[in-house]
Amino acid sequence: MDEVVRLVFDILAFTSVMVLIVLGLGVIASMMGIFNFAHGEFVLLGAYTVFLFHESGLPVWTGILAAPLVLAVFGLVLERTVIRRFYAAPIIAMLGTYAIGLVIRESVRGLLGGLYKSIPEPLPGVYSLGGIDFSSWRTVILVVTAAVIAGSWLMLTRTSIGLQIRGSLENPALARSCGIATPKLYALTFAFGSALAGLAGALIVPLYQLSADIGLRFLVQAFLSVMLGGVGTFEGPVLGAAAVGATAAGLPWLVIPVLADPLVFVLALAIVRFRPQGFITQGRL
Repeated sequence: MDEVVRLVFDILAFTSVMVLIVLGLGVIASMMGIFNFAHGEFVLLGAYTVFLFHESGLPVWTGILAAPLVLAVFGLVLERTVIRRFYAAPIIAMLGTYAIGLVIRESVRGLLGGLYKSIPEPLPGVYSLGGIDFSSWRTVILVVTAAVIAGSWLMLTRTSIGLQIRGSLENPALARSCGIATPKLYALTFAFGSALAGLAGALIVPLYQLSADIGLRFLVQAFLSVMLGGVGTFEGPVLGAAAVGATAAGLPWLVIPVLADPLVFVLALAIVRFRPQGFITQGRL
């Protein structure tokens, strides 16, 4: 029973990371109609920010706090200078963001020298609950994810800017005619999604060794999660991330690890094939 509880806890921790990544990707896809294929590299930049703070002698937690702010600014500048030119051509947007991600990934690879870097956990060790040991840092990740989900939902449903975002999503032309500055909303949305990716990278880098490919392992799963949950909803990507994350974390315990990732993709694609609109088609952002 203890092993089962620990397994469930580890699955929840991995799933919470997926939720953070997918929430940022899903908000951008729903609001702006494009898939950001550089999103995995945004996760990488969040992790790399923590590494730079740690290397400079500052506490790891300062890098974790700074990562979402750094990525928000980076995403805002990128949207204003490059991404905004792709809105009318989603296919070109996917190719363009993929190219941006490739440049980011190879640049970081050059800076790291192709090496793997370890970052210590800001809250190391374990604590006991009911005679079972739990990782302190994984618990922090769970709590932070829950707070981000709740805060994002409140912002989108209980604030004026959330109302403007939902209105722009439903009918951009009508929103513009009502005086809503949709270009500014697009910029803020992209910055918000980038910040979530940076936060996810900052939270996971103490658990995984930092390498230039750290974001790649999450990108395809995040894309499947958005498709599985449904584009144009808040709940859909979160539900899709929970399904994909739990499956990806749980399958290695049931089958040999080399088969786990392909099975995740096969199961997700099978569901998308029979329900292409995703799990949730109502409840717009």
